[in-house]
Amino acid sequence: MNKDFLCLSDWSLKELETIFTLTSELKSKQKAGTPHQLLAGKTLGMLFEKSSTRTRVSFEAGMFQLGGHALFLASGNTQMGRGEPIKDTARCMARYVDGVMIRTYSQQAVEEFAKYSSVPVINGLTDSYHPCQIMADLFTVSEHRENYRDLTYCWIGDGNNMANSWINAAAVFGFELRVATPVGYEPDAAVCERAADAGAKIFYTNDPREAAQGVQVLNTDVWASMGQEEEQLERAKAFAGYQINMDLVKLADPDCVVMHCLPAHRDEEITDEVMESRHAIIYDEAENRLHVQKAIMATLMG
Repeated sequence: MNKDFLCLSDWSLKELETIFTLTSELKSKQKAGTPHQLLAGKTLGMLFEKSSTRTRVSFEAGMFQLGGHALFLASGNTQMGRGEPIKDTARCMARYVDGVMIRTYSQQAVEEFAKYSSVPVINGLTDSYHPCQIMADLFTVSEHRENYRDLTYCWIGDGNNMANSWINAAAVFGFELRVATPVGYEPDAAVCERAADAGAKIFYTNDPREAAQGVQVLNTDVWASMGQEEEQLERAKAFAGYQINMDLVKLADPDCVVMHCLPAHRDEEITDEVMESRHAIIYDEAENRLHVQKAIMATLMG
């Protein structure tokens, strides 16, 4: 088993499904009010360079429910924010805490931190990947649909960290994935190439209507991610026609589910009508960040 949780493709299908099994157990115990303090007396250090609502609350609440403690550290208030080498911070933090979660811009920085850390490191989001979110997404689909690996999934929008993560997931879990992005906003070419080498069933297009035809799962994200705010107007023009609205939903399977990792810009990348429709499982998806991350922490730190 891998020491760290940095990228989905670092883990095998069997290992990830074992995490799903533990997720289900921990969620049931939490709902029943049954104690499950698998990390009693342990501490998670949480390093944030990017702002957060769901990531911070879900990790912090999750550590408390597991009997441990979480420390919030904003990068601007640490020596890393003043230029301390990553390897020095990693080595020192590992002497204080039992695991580290990092939410930052650079995937390379997270990987360097993990290289020098003697305790597990969890990727809470980078510009390249969001592995905890994709695990929550797939677990949510498995709760709503049988045989989640046999469904056809569709990503519509930016070829961002979530698109990369869905491509990684298709390679590991084996489901069919369709990716629709505007020209010039495609996913990372190296990620696509690695998935192709793994035999992934992925169809790429610049036509969202073509991608949505008959699929069981529709998914999107904001058009401008954190750090891209200055590109908002330019991106809004480029992504015209890539909105998930009821016209697009009607092209999919009649019982399709719709997902969004949040925060959402309602009536931009997804309409308010779709978010409030029977198809949306967005808040189940958000809740399952808590349960999946608890399983990941318990697996790595237990």
